[in-house]
Amino acid sequence: MAEKTAEDRLIAAALALRDRVASLHFAPPVAYVYNPLEYAWAPHERYLRSYGAGHKRVIFMGMNPGPFGMAQTGIPFGEIDAVRDWLGIEAPVSHPPCEHPKRPVTGFACTRSEVSGRRLWGFFRKEYGTPNAFFADHFVVNYCPLVFMDESGRNLTPDKLPKPERAALQDACDEHLRAVIDILQPQWAIGIGGFARDRLRELLADSASKAEINIGMIPHPSPASPSANRDWDGPVRAVLVEHGLL
Repeated sequence: MAEKTAEDRLIAAALALRDRVASLHFAPPVAYVYNPLEYAWAPHERYLRSYGAGHKRVIFMGMNPGPFGMAQTGIPFGEIDAVRDWLGIEAPVSHPPCEHPKRPVTGFACTRSEVSGRRLWGFFRKEYGTPNAFFADHFVVNYCPLVFMDESGRNLTPDKLPKPERAALQDACDEHLRAVIDILQPQWAIGIGGFARDRLRELLADSASKAEINIGMIPHPSPASPSANRDWDGPVRAVLVEHGLL
């Protein structure tokens, strides 16, 4: 039997994560949970198949999907134009079983732009030119695949969940992250924001791979951050240059 490729192993790990988090339950204030690995699996699988080959020098990790990014396209920081026009991915997207009327999933027909994704993928496009040049040594993954909303449709991040719910979710996400690290064998793991960096630190604290993986952080590109709105590219480039990654 032929050995599984990195892409095959990433797909298997994502499927295991998809099914495991689907079995979790969340109490109020969480009123709606979207799992893009279910309803947007087709573009997500295409992303893994297209860009998950081989070992990577650097993985970048975000927190969880944004409402107009991965929630629509199934791809981390998946702003529509970046996914379709730069990554070259477009595939059918269905709907979560319970949709908030103010947060419909329209897939690649979504007309809203995910600012975080536009900034992140725009930066990589400017620095590397083509997706193949970037993904030759890099990969982007989200720690948690789920979107959480309250009754009003307001986004809730995983760090705001009650401790027992957060612990069960982290167990599933940690297992997936370990698999991704084992498959891609990165030299660097860069958290996109403080939450992602802290999860990487905690996960690798007891890992035999700790000595082999450097952990860093770039600012989160969210428009909720005043500093990101002033100049996001500059500080990100400075961090990557400091680490010898550009």
